[in-house]
Parts: sequence; structure tokens; C-alpha cells
Amino acid sequence: MIGVYGRELRLTISLKYNERVSFSRKHQDLQAERFGGSGVIEGRSLNRFVTKESYVNALAKSILLFVMNWLDAQLTILWVRMNIATEGNGIMARLLNLGEAPFLVVKLLIGAYAALVLYRCSHLPIARRGMQAVLAIYFLMMGVHTITGFSALGWRAPETVLLYLVSLPKALLALFF
Repeated sequence: MIGVYGRELRLTISLKYNERVSFSRKHQDLQAERFGGSGVIEGRSLNRFVTKESYVNALAKSILLFVMNWLDAQLTILWVRMNIATEGNGIMARLLNLGEAPFLVVKLLIGAYAALVLYRCSHLPIARRGMQAVLAIYFLMMGVHTITGFSALGWRAPETVLLYLVSLPKALLALFF
């Protein structure tokens, strides 16, 4: 919709349901005003938009990262105290030997800092890729914790399947060489 308001020409563009961006030309300056769900990236061309979904997505990923970090810390304490596993990180193992509180505080502070930095820099491609990499590593760690839990409960089926999958490439190579 185009409208003239005094000495100002205003153009409103509908992007999605209930979202519109209004551009006004006044005194030779092109200004953008935000309405609803998207806005213009400052300093960029007017056809490049940032949606609220991208920020929500980054926030959800950061919260997921922190929750998985907390769950990893809790499960590590559980497995170490039950003498089922050991802490693989030497520095964190020393903190765990000092007590559960120092270990948990340091682990959660590091996780919170990483989640905050990756969230605040989510507009950068390297931070988005870093978030994906860290979440992938934590999902693998949750798989390791799951297998450890099954093993601790005496159910060996996941461990057997994992060992089979790990040895499968070696068995296939043995067929040909």
C-alpha cells in the first residue's frame, strides 16, 4: 500500500500473515520501521530480512545446549560415583575428586558461557555451524550415557549392537583383503 502523508511518501509491504515492513522516504533518507515479525538488517540492502524465527531457533538451541550440558554433568557424577565409568577430561576429573559441587559449578559455568556466546553470535555463520557441531557432539554423548546406563543395569544388548557396528567395517575389509 502506498500513501502520501504530508511531505512523506510511505510504502507498506506485506511479507507474511500479520507481518509488514513500512518504508518511508523523507528528506532523502530511506527509513524502515518494524511491525510484527521481521525487520531490515541495519546497514544491509532493504531486501534482506531477519525473522523472529531465526532468533527463537538460536535461543532454543542455546537452551538445549545448556540442558544437555547439565544432563551430561549429572550423569557423569552418577556413573563416576557408582564406579561404572571415569571422567575422561583430566581437569574435570580433578574437580570431581574435590567434590560434586565444584565439578558441577565449573561444568555449568562453561556450558552457560558457551551457550551465551553461540546465541549472541548466532548471526555469524561460524557460530551457527559451531552450535550444530556442539549439539551433535552432545547428542553422541547422550548416546554414550544411554549405553552406559543400559550396561549398568545389566542389559548388554545396546553394547553388543554398538560393538557389532564398530567392528562391521573391519569385517567387510577382511572379506576383500
